[in-house]
Amino acid sequence: MTTEEIMSEWLNHPDVDEQTKDEIQSFAHDQGEVNDRFLQYVTFGTGGIRALLGAGTNRINLYTIRRATQGLSNYICKQDNDPLKGVVIAYDSRHQSELLAKEAACTLVANGIKVFLFDGIRPTPELSFAVRKMGAAAGIVITASHNPATYNGYKVYGSDGGQITSGVAKDIAEEIASLGTFQGVKTASFAAACESGLLHTVGEEMDQLYLSRLADVTLQPERLKECAADLSIVYSPLHGTGIVLVPKALSQWGFANVHVVQEQAVCDPEFSTVRSPNPEEDAAFSYALSLAEAKQGDVILLTDPDCDRVGVMSKSSSGEYIRLTGNQVGALLLDYVLSAKARAGKLQERSAMITTIVTSEIGSAIAAKYGVETIKTLTGFKYIAEWIQQFEEEESKTFVFGYEESCGYLADPFVREKDGVMASALICEMAAFYKQQGKTLVDKLQDIYTEHGYYLEATVSRTLEGTNGQEKMKDIMAYFDDCPLHQIGEREISHICKYQQQTEVNVRTGEHSVIPLPTENAIQFRLVDGSWFCIRPSGTEPKLKIYFSVQATSEDQARKKMSLLQHEVMKRIDDLLCCDGQENKGM
Repeated sequence: MTTEEIMSEWLNHPDVDEQTKDEIQSFAHDQGEVNDRFLQYVTFGTGGIRALLGAGTNRINLYTIRRATQGLSNYICKQDNDPLKGVVIAYDSRHQSELLAKEAACTLVANGIKVFLFDGIRPTPELSFAVRKMGAAAGIVITASHNPATYNGYKVYGSDGGQITSGVAKDIAEEIASLGTFQGVKTASFAAACESGLLHTVGEEMDQLYLSRLADVTLQPERLKECAADLSIVYSPLHGTGIVLVPKALSQWGFANVHVVQEQAVCDPEFSTVRSPNPEEDAAFSYALSLAEAKQGDVILLTDPDCDRVGVMSKSSSGEYIRLTGNQVGALLLDYVLSAKARAGKLQERSAMITTIVTSEIGSAIAAKYGVETIKTLTGFKYIAEWIQQFEEEESKTFVFGYEESCGYLADPFVREKDGVMASALICEMAAFYKQQGKTLVDKLQDIYTEHGYYLEATVSRTLEGTNGQEKMKDIMAYFDDCPLHQIGEREISHICKYQQQTEVNVRTGEHSVIPLPTENAIQFRLVDGSWFCIRPSGTEPKLKIYFSVQATSEDQARKKMSLLQHEVMKRIDDLLCCDGQENKGM
């Protein structure tokens, strides 16, 4: 069907609401907009779906959510899983999240599948916990994480509580692809779903179960009783789900001096107090920083709208507030967890920490100090969860910590997703412990650098929206895949990791070896001096992401190396974008 024919189907279908039809009429004469909205279906990948809200097959709306849920229903019914094990559904504070969650529930019920629907907004990690606690077949979260307010999304979790693996995602995507927008899709009214006996509400009782289990994560409970009250904490949920559990978790752990940013404690789907609800960005800390200065805060915590990530600022010894990157917080937490377990004699043999190919190498150095194995996997916490599950099934290793550079951390596998609630509590325990020793988190980080060397990381993004943007990303990835690079500026490249082909190339010898990881559209260049950069399209946003890492003996040397590396790589990428696909010479 042509885009015009598909658009006409939507305009004339009796199940499409009038508001959606009015929206379609508003752009019906703009061929570019019609193509962008109806040329393809919104893609279901390993992270589920994330896209702009709006009318059309390439948008998040009632009809694309119903279609995705029908595909999931078909998949569940074809498995050995009992449909009455059910699917747990949670949602965040975004536009239409509650509505879309209820629509997903109605489609599942129409297919005879039991549903456990949260009675209000909840953090994504609680959904992971609930799936495991209830023995459900799957879970769904309606969220677009830290994307702008114009986005929403649909994430699917397996029975282990982790995001679905690539193979399962492929099978569900095939089920979805077999459906039309309306053909083959079952639904029911919410009233009928409630009367069916298959729709059940999940409420505060699950919050209490989660918080009770979280209490076991504290590493030094007796020491915490001595120092928790002395730590001044400023917290903002950035208008999202963190407000439900983070303050309760901090209180439960004994932190009484907690100051919540009230302007951002309200559920505002426009995220009107921030440019972007992303705790990785300095600008997101503006309100919290003002409150911290007024309350003499020791540490500032920001969780993103679905509360799986947490951003951190720490007061330094000089009184300045320093934002710590995800890599730095991960290094601090890893060192704290391992040192505390080692002191208590609880660091087991065959322990392993799990991180990703674009995360700082300092974690490996810290783990090695304690005899802990480092496992690196692809970008995305679902791969970390997959390793945890494998550890349990094979009884091969003990998971002690997992993290990724994008502010996602996990210290206990009762959750199988990065957990902003757990991380917030553990960060505060760590900060209180070091404050009792007369140190800030910034001070402790410098101690780690002194011991292991100075590691510096950076991420640069280029936003490339629409079908044209997708083509540009493909062209850039193809260029770096084909271009025979031997050096970047004056620095020699040692290895090129082509994760799409699962191949590592030794540049000096030309030898090829297999990368034992699933495929991912990413290329990483490793330099002889230990630096590296990696290029990959984002799996959740219309962005090309370029990751950089350098290591040196001092901060000054590391910053100089980083500046040169970024300049040399980004100049080539921006030249490729400007020339719009014309032939380029290599670096």
